[in-house]
This record gives sequence, C-alpha cells and structure tokens, in this order.
Amino acid sequence: MTTATIEKRKFTYEDYLKTPEDKRYSLIEGELLMTPSPITFHQRISKKINFELEKFVRDKKMGEVFYAPYDVYLDNENVLQPDILFISKDRLDIIGKKNVQGAPDLIIEILSEATAYMDLGKKKRLYARFGVKEYWIVDPQEKIVELYSLKDNMFIIINTFTEKDILKSPLINIEIKLSDIFAF
Repeated sequence: MTTATIEKRKFTYEDYLKTPEDKRYSLIEGELLMTPSPITFHQRISKKINFELEKFVRDKKMGEVFYAPYDVYLDNENVLQPDILFISKDRLDIIGKKNVQGAPDLIIEILSEATAYMDLGKKKRLYARFGVKEYWIVDPQEKIVELYSLKDNMFIIINTFTEKDILKSPLINIEIKLSDIFAF
C-alpha cells in the first residue's frame, strides 16, 4: 500500500490579487483564507469604534483611519484585512494606491466565530512580528476589549476593559466609553 502526499501550495501576493473582489481574503504565511462577511452585531460595533476613532484622529490631525475591506501588505506571503486600522501622520508614506505597505500603528480586530482563532493566534503573532504598536481584540459576546502593546516583538496585555469601562489607549490617548459601543 502506498501513501500519497498532498503538497500544500503556498500563495503569493500576485495570487492574492487574482481573488474575486467581492470576498474578504487574507494571505497568512502563504495560506489563502476566505472569511465570511461579518454578522450585524459585529458591523454595528465596528461602525461605532470606527466613528469614535475617526473623529478623534481627524480632530487631533493625528493620521488616518481605515476599515475593512482594505489590504495591509506585510510581505509577499502576508496580506491581511483588519477590521479597523490607524496610521500616524509620521508614517502616512506607507499608504499606497492599492493598500497599506507595512505595519499600521494600531490594529483593531472584532472577534467572530469565523475569525476568533486566527485573530487571537496567527494574526496576533504576525502583527507583533511586523511591528504593529498596539492591538485591540474586541469580543462582542463577552463585551470586552483586550488592549495589547508591543514590547520586544511580542504583544503584552495592558488591560482588559469591560462594557462598564472607558477604554484608554496609551498609543493615541483616546478614551472610548464602551457602554456606548456595546449598546443596542
């Protein structure tokens, strides 16, 4: 009896660009992954956080905020679409015509059944490896936000905020009342 070996194909950024535009894809360590569209609760939370962050950043003239779907090109085998991202005004040169070329200063991922494993594992490690300074994990079910800061190429948890708290970011000094974010 012989055993067949199935070789996994590694994808590149060029392959990624050939995917249909109406789907959300990520390229993680050469593996092409499709993500289902987010559910309503996810989108409401994303919209509220994006609104607060966009308003704060614009009023303080701190840089730019983007939201999914928007590609963050880390290298030829790692292209992700974070839910929300911030790039400081000192680093706006990483914004290209088609995507962001490098690590944003802040990435926010909102967990869902389809993305939680990747957001808490591979994506978190990739974001740290490529130098994202601050990472927020928003858990809609538990109504909490975990805030991580980069230290020695690893994310260290700074705080876990509940829906009764005011989230305070050490990176950009924003304060967000989480009861407003999670209220529906």
